[in-house]
Amino acid sequence: MNRYILLILIPCFIIINQSCTQQSFEVGDIFFQDLDCGPPCEAIEAVTSGYQGAQLSHCAIITHVGSSQHDTILTEAIGATVTEITLHDFLNRSNKVFVGRLKEEYQYMIPDAITHIQTNLKGKPYDYIFDLTDDTYYCSEIIYEGLKTADDTQELFALNPMTFNAPGTDSPFIHWVDYYEELGHPIPEGELGLNPGGMSQSPAIAIVYVYEKPTGMKE
Repeated sequence: MNRYILLILIPCFIIINQSCTQQSFEVGDIFFQDLDCGPPCEAIEAVTSGYQGAQLSHCAIITHVGSSQHDTILTEAIGATVTEITLHDFLNRSNKVFVGRLKEEYQYMIPDAITHIQTNLKGKPYDYIFDLTDDTYYCSEIIYEGLKTADDTQELFALNPMTFNAPGTDSPFIHWVDYYEELGHPIPEGELGLNPGGMSQSPAIAIVYVYEKPTGMKE
């Protein structure tokens, strides 16, 4: 073969192989997502910035690793219930995602956490009120609950008083006013909770992969 043709083919072969390589993920990896879902996401992102300033509104956890995005499964709380989604469909919703992994000293917690999530939380109603004390669950809560059940002496993700107020004010976002009026429930200002942004900054995890950078994420 002509050596000039070889010089052309070799870089093409490298590019093709790189594009086909599947990133290696593990059960227990946490996917942090910038959903861009309008006022609800904007309100969540405004009160807590994430890792390196990322604006994050959702998270999910890998409960099964398959051979491709189509058979790798994440469990998440979104819509009406705690449910499962393929990695392919998760990324198709928004590719602005990065992946966190528990550091080695906390890896022992993952099997029990996943068992609890799959056995006791899957199918539970979504927590529209964001109340940690009831039997409904929002996205951050299922991950927190799973790991807390695995070892309640560890506090990998800190609970903090929630705020629904616009930054620098004592007034809630109009979205939350309308939202809680529709639910017939007072805004739970100051109640303990957690969100994807705060979770992504936990010293217990390492960021192992970035797809497209979420809005605000620095180099």
